[in-house]
Amino acid sequence: MGIQERKERDRKMRREQIQRAALELFTLKGFAAVKMVDISEQSELSIATLYLYYKSKDDLYASLIEIALEDLHSQVQTIYENKKLAARSKILAFKDALYKTYQRHPTILNIVIHVQLYETLTAINTDILDHLNSLGRQILKMFANTYNDGVRQGKFVRGKAIAHADILWATFIGLYLFEESKRRLDPAKDFFKTTLDRAYKIFCDGIDKH
Repeated sequence: MGIQERKERDRKMRREQIQRAALELFTLKGFAAVKMVDISEQSELSIATLYLYYKSKDDLYASLIEIALEDLHSQVQTIYENKKLAARSKILAFKDALYKTYQRHPTILNIVIHVQLYETLTAINTDILDHLNSLGRQILKMFANTYNDGVRQGKFVRGKAIAHADILWATFIGLYLFEESKRRLDPAKDFFKTTLDRAYKIFCDGIDKH
């Protein structure tokens, strides 16, 4: 391994070390209560090192959102480009991708939703913000295009594609928040997957051209 490759590997390892420490603290204390010095102590890296990688706490927070959205985007794109799947099957597969993202990044998903609802981050690096917005737009576009494919194939009733894409995303977010609130009252209750499956089946039945 050359010097440049070793340096790049070390940078990646430090970045992941910082992200892990930040995620632990954000999960435990919440975004507002955590300071960069806390993350420095948790990661066992100097505060100067943190600022070499992230200009602000907001940038670091946003980098965690990127992890979940990039994962989701990759899954959705694979499904969207699968020529063997019918439009309805793709929509149900999108639902499974959303659920897998929730399983892999439950805390990060909380962050995504919190930012959407409350616009928490005010000092995000514009490149990161543009990337987050681009990922979100691309995911919704693939949802919308899949709906349009179903309409063109005579499988779905005609309607506004982006509105249906928004419904798919909002259904997932709404059920996630609802199930999370119930779980706080009774941790043994976990009906998110079964409820999500039922909701997407109802959606697909509703747009099917009978």
